[in-house]
Amino acid sequence: MNRAKSAISKAGSYEEMGKFWDAHDLSDTWDKTEEVKFDVDIKSERTYYAVDNILSERLHSIAKERGVSADTLVNLWIQEKIQEKKHGPKHGSSAAKH
Repeated sequence: MNRAKSAISKAGSYEEMGKFWDAHDLSDTWDKTEEVKFDVDIKSERTYYAVDNILSERLHSIAKERGVSADTLVNLWIQEKIQEKKHGPKHGSSAAKH
């Protein structure tokens, strides 16, 4: 790596940086720090919902089979249901046949 990832530790990798901070304390190098200003724009928010234990176990099992997290699977399924409500039932469903 050509450039150091850290001005204080002069580490060339995150692993080296971790080793440096495992052995040092910020108070040892406080005089080398600079004040930084930045904005944080948090666009996502988490809302938690209670899920029955049996449903949760089944959800985790299905998510594992599909190779995704349970959180991802829940979000995908909810997104699908919202799209169905927004655009009406999908072709081939019993509601569409009537």
